[in-house]
Amino acid sequence: MSNENEANENEANENEANENEPSTYGFELPLLLFGGFRSIIDELHAELARRGHPDLRPAHGFALQAIGLGGATASEAGRRLGISKQAAGKTIDRLEELGYVHRADDDQDRRRKLVRITPHGLDALATSAMIFEDIRSRWAGALGPARLSALEADLRAMAAGEAFRLDVPGWFGS
Repeated sequence: MSNENEANENEANENEANENEPSTYGFELPLLLFGGFRSIIDELHAELARRGHPDLRPAHGFALQAIGLGGATASEAGRRLGISKQAAGKTIDRLEELGYVHRADDDQDRRRKLVRITPHGLDALATSAMIFEDIRSRWAGALGPARLSALEADLRAMAAGEAFRLDVPGWFGS
C-alpha cells in the first residue's frame, strides 16, 4: 500500500513540475508580451473613462505623444506615428472634436498649422501617467518589485534603442 501511495505522490509531483515549466514555443513570447501590453492599456483606458476621459482610445494616446508638448504639424505627427498625413489628420480631427488638441498658426512660419495639446489633453496625459504608476505598483505587488525591475531591465536590453517608438499605429497598419 505504501508503494502505491509513493507512486501516486511521485506522479503528482511530476505533473506539478511539468505544469510549472515554461513553454518552449517561440511564438508564445511575442503573444505573451502583447498580452501584457493589452492588459495594461485596457486597464488604463477603463480607468481613464472613469476619470473623465471616456472617448480616448489607445491610438489617441500615441497621437498625443507624437504631437508632444511643443506641438506638431499633421505631417510631423504622421511621420512619428508611421502613418500618412491624411490618417494623422483624421486622428487629429477626432482629438480636436473631443477637446484634446487645437490647431493654431505657427509663430515661426505662417504657412504651417501647429497642433497643440489643450489643458484637457494635458489632464489626460497627467492622469494616464498616474494610472500607469498605479498599474506598475500592482504588477510589483503581484510579481515582487525585484522581479518587475528585472523584467523591465531585460526588456530594455532586448529592445535597446527602440523601447519608446510611437509608430505602432502605422506598424499595425492603421
